[in-house]
Amino acid sequence: MSTAAVPELKQISRVEAMRLGPGWSHSCHAMLYAANPGQLFGRIPMRFSVLMQMRFDGLLGFPGGFVDRRFWSLEDGLNRVLGLGLGCLRLTEADYLSSHLTEGPHRVVAHLYARQLTLEQLHAVEISAVHSRDHGLEVLGLVRVPLYTQKDRVGGFPNFLSNAFVSTAKCQLLFALKVLNMMPEEKLAEALAAATEKQKKALEKLLPASS
Repeated sequence: MSTAAVPELKQISRVEAMRLGPGWSHSCHAMLYAANPGQLFGRIPMRFSVLMQMRFDGLLGFPGGFVDRRFWSLEDGLNRVLGLGLGCLRLTEADYLSSHLTEGPHRVVAHLYARQLTLEQLHAVEISAVHSRDHGLEVLGLVRVPLYTQKDRVGGFPNFLSNAFVSTAKCQLLFALKVLNMMPEEKLAEALAAATEKQKKALEKLLPASS
């Protein structure tokens, strides 16, 4: 199977992001993850557990949202949103990972924070999220990203990448897995290629046969 290049957005530094004018909006999201020694079916290494969430619009994304820089610092704004959707976690500037400029008509700089937890702490976040204010409303539930590929080369991570993601979430996920050394870049590319091929075949089935 051929590989696909891992998509990348234009990355800028935090300092550069803070210098952007009032015409730019800032979104802040958090990737929470933990090493996972478990094995699926007793033979497929889980490696890591990464949390994402199903949003109210049917798209997958990371916990977080837009931050109004007139009233909040990036971290204070992020923690305010996390409190509504997760209920029990506060991140700091030490958890900052990256800033990327988004493509399209809207001028948005997307900030990503990442914190490694223990598996027990991650599970506690999942439990707390069910009791948060936004659960069942803006947040329909947390999901763990399957960071493995089954023998059919589609099950697991490739299937997950076939889902619909909000804005920069998919690129941020791939970027974080790469820079945090959670998955080799060639494995990311292989999973992305398998997901793209699956989506292509699904579309071909929907299109009427040519005469």
